[in-house]
Amino acid sequence: MTIKSISPAEAKVLVAQGAALIDIRERDEYARENIAEAHLLPLSAIENGDQLGPFDPFDTVIFHCQSGMRTVQNAQKLAESVAPAKVLLLEGGLNAWKKDGREIFADKSQPLPLMRQVQIAAGTLVLAGVVLGFSVHQGFFLLSGFVGAGLVFAGISGFCGMARILAKMPWNRP
Repeated sequence: MTIKSISPAEAKVLVAQGAALIDIRERDEYARENIAEAHLLPLSAIENGDQLGPFDPFDTVIFHCQSGMRTVQNAQKLAESVAPAKVLLLEGGLNAWKKDGREIFADKSQPLPLMRQVQIAAGTLVLAGVVLGFSVHQGFFLLSGFVGAGLVFAGISGFCGMARILAKMPWNRP
């Protein structure tokens, strides 16, 4: 089953006609920036069986994420979560919506999404390990290796210790 992708302009028209626009990003991403008309139903919640609805066969549901990749990769799962409604994907996600000049709600006082914080912290530690390894002592290369091993472990296991630590930081508490 192929699920059709639509442009931001097409989505805007359908939302005005009553289609449901559903943001599948996580709460921290949504809090920082979102489409005002969008309802939040994180992909993680869908995977746990949560649903918006019920939906009828004549209903239209448009899913979106940041760039469109998560919706494309999980299209079948998303369609099953709102069956029997007609499902569409917002091509390019929130990024395309903004690029098209559509209005968004942005609250820059909210912290960066947790995964971006992990990327910044991991990148900083790897870079520091390399710079210090070349300039101070070769032992600092172990820092870069440790961070790399942690990222591999996180990718394999789904557990990211750095994300858990960052989530407990004061700026990430509700």
